[in-house]
Amino acid sequence: MDLHLPPPPGPHPVTVVIHGGFWRAKWSKRVCRAVSADLARRGRAAWNIEYRRIGKRQGGGWPATFDDVAAAIDLLAERADPRLDLGDVSVMGHSAGGQLALWAAAQRDGRVRLRRVVAQAAPCDLSAAGAAHELLGGTPEQVPERYAEANPIQLVPLGLPILLVHGEDDETVTVRRSRDFAEAARAAGDDVTLIEPVPGGHRTHIDPRTAAWHAAAEWLTRPKEEDQ
Repeated sequence: MDLHLPPPPGPHPVTVVIHGGFWRAKWSKRVCRAVSADLARRGRAAWNIEYRRIGKRQGGGWPATFDDVAAAIDLLAERADPRLDLGDVSVMGHSAGGQLALWAAAQRDGRVRLRRVVAQAAPCDLSAAGAAHELLGGTPEQVPERYAEANPIQLVPLGLPILLVHGEDDETVTVRRSRDFAEAARAAGDDVTLIEPVPGGHRTHIDPRTAAWHAAAEWLTRPKEEDQ
């Protein structure tokens, strides 16, 4: 993990940052360094995490990838870093990392309580994502129990505020995934905001200069009282 800190004094609220890349070894947490640094400039500590991915003999997939995300978040509590405010921890992910962020938000047995979740251009329904079959070791028909545990649209309600940022011109993950998830989560009782930025290509979300990123960053840095 990389920790990006705002200037002292603290303690600072924390955002766990989870990168995307089809859960594959080709992409790493490096792709989220720029947005992590921007969060620190905005006053939030950024915990930019890594996890085992598929390929290059990393051993990623089910359940290792998910175990690593949970362990990385729990490590915040183990560090007990006085510069970090563990009463204000959010999680944010882009693309495949958005799926992992929504999954993490649904967990109830972790050592760190998450307050908000942001999913940027996320495959919110793994049953419709071909790369997810590799991640979970089969199709929904072959391993339905894994999809029941990992597929965001099957995990609602998450029980915390959710922001989805997903552009209509995303040609990698269709915006329909986020629209369908928002509908299902709201029906289950979740507080969901869906923003469709223009332009909204798949990679705009990890560029600090874009409207897509600003939408996520500004939502994350709003006061706690706005969640009440």
